[in-house]
Amino acid sequence: MPDQNRIQPQPGIMDIALYQGGAAHVDGVENVIKLSSNENPYGASEKARDAAIRAAHQMHRYPNTDHADLRAAIGELHGIDPDQIICGVGSDEVLQFAAQCFAGVGDEVIMTEHGFSMYPILTRSVGATPVVVPEQERRVDIQAILGAVTERTRIVFLTNPGNPTGTMLDDEDLHRLAKGLPPSVLLVHDGAYSEFVAEDVRHDFELVAAYPNVLATRTFSKIYGLGGLRIGWGHANRDLIDVMNRVRQPFNLSVVQLAAAEAAIRDQAHVSRCRSENAKMRAWLRNALTDLGIGCDESHANFVLARFADAATADACDAALKADGLIVRKAAGYGLPHCLRITIGDEPSCRRVAHVIGRFISEGAQS
Repeated sequence: MPDQNRIQPQPGIMDIALYQGGAAHVDGVENVIKLSSNENPYGASEKARDAAIRAAHQMHRYPNTDHADLRAAIGELHGIDPDQIICGVGSDEVLQFAAQCFAGVGDEVIMTEHGFSMYPILTRSVGATPVVVPEQERRVDIQAILGAVTERTRIVFLTNPGNPTGTMLDDEDLHRLAKGLPPSVLLVHDGAYSEFVAEDVRHDFELVAAYPNVLATRTFSKIYGLGGLRIGWGHANRDLIDVMNRVRQPFNLSVVQLAAAEAAIRDQAHVSRCRSENAKMRAWLRNALTDLGIGCDESHANFVLARFADAATADACDAALKADGLIVRKAAGYGLPHCLRITIGDEPSCRRVAHVIGRFISEGAQS
């Protein structure tokens, strides 16, 4: 029986473990380099910054509620219908729309064991049950997902490229997954890192075109360097967009957010430069780590996942990095306690990471 003398939270709320963001400070260390949140080290484009400054003069005005100009810019770039786009406060809010609209008490939501840590939070927030399926060597296992589907399944959350693994499903596997799901199950393709893959990556949009039960989400927080403004968007069949717009707050994006995001997406020269620099330094850092004997899968995102012998070694390496002012992300919360996720910074940052880890390995070998 509920306690009649106190307010009771909805089912699932108290089962939520609070999300832990990447650290930004180290006690006693100044001038740290933050490589824990997969932020773009080159920042937002100058055009986006200028647009935000100009828009600040209109902060006393309510923004438009339909995000028409931003949706048009997104549609123009990607060749998709603006009416099949919904915008949110980061792609997290679009993921929240999906959970809120399509799952509830008694339902199940599938995610993989090393998937984005917001998925179980969003699932429990609507009273649904998270169903976690195993991966194979840090890669999504399509058969494991399909084998976990029951009559209670409502959503499958998929990060591609993966976070924190950096691994990626190819087009054939994506279509095999989408085709194998019942049409009543929503497949959410979370493409927060898609822009780091290739200039013409469109696997998520092709899924939307081929299957009416797919939602593709993207963000301005990563390659566009607008994490501090929180802007994301989703692309899906018009019927799904119409449902989600019914729970979207009408003024969820400010005039500054809308102006900066539109300017950012129209400055593809900046995006191309960031993609190129990231690819170069990602390959360099991965090679440096593997040369030190540290396991590191090929990554398709703006980070690498360094694998150590055990959790104690990973923790010790993390402490060595912090002592040198380098903040990376321990991956224990993702079920990978022996791993560190390292954001790809600029060249000096990457070289410094490799140097400190190399010194840590050398000192360990000598002790």
